[in-house]
Amino acid sequence: MTPAVSLIELYRRAVRGLETALDRWFLGLLARIVFLAVLVPYYLNSALTKFDGPFSIADSAYYQIALPAVDAAGGDVSAVSFFPWGLMVFLGSYGEVILPLLVVAGLFTRIAALCMIGFIIVQTLTDILVHNVDATTIGALFDRFPDSVILDQRLLWIFPLVYLVVKGAGLVSLDKLLCTVWTRRMSAHEKGGRLAPTA
Repeated sequence: MTPAVSLIELYRRAVRGLETALDRWFLGLLARIVFLAVLVPYYLNSALTKFDGPFSIADSAYYQIALPAVDAAGGDVSAVSFFPWGLMVFLGSYGEVILPLLVVAGLFTRIAALCMIGFIIVQTLTDILVHNVDATTIGALFDRFPDSVILDQRLLWIFPLVYLVVKGAGLVSLDKLLCTVWTRRMSAHEKGGRLAPTA
């Protein structure tokens, strides 16, 4: 075996060993840590501006989420109809708190991550269509500037969430814990059913 072949084989064994060691736990955990480090403080701070208390949505939430409806009501938030605007404000305000926490905990991860992607898309459309951000803020994909606030950053925000939707949170998560508990209970139930005497 030539030195080049030996080196290639050593590389292949190292890569396979690394994949085996990290399989099913590392990338799901890393995606959630990245989400925690980059986006959770942003969303929780944003959510704080939408509440007067834990169960009281502030008027500012309506201005942030449903500005056209508030304008149509002459600035009177109490005159804004619940459906669809009030419902959107309610879901958006509580979703901004609950969804990030579910993603980080790895609880109902695929659903929470998918909803979080939807949240980011709605947030982006609101920024563009309602708040009328300028073209520089929106940016463009496939250009030489990687720092636009909307398209570049939010595409990167969505990537770890897409991973979590496709692959799940992995072994280090509440999903895995609940799945293990559920499997054990179902296994015990099936064994109990087989061993139980028939009437």
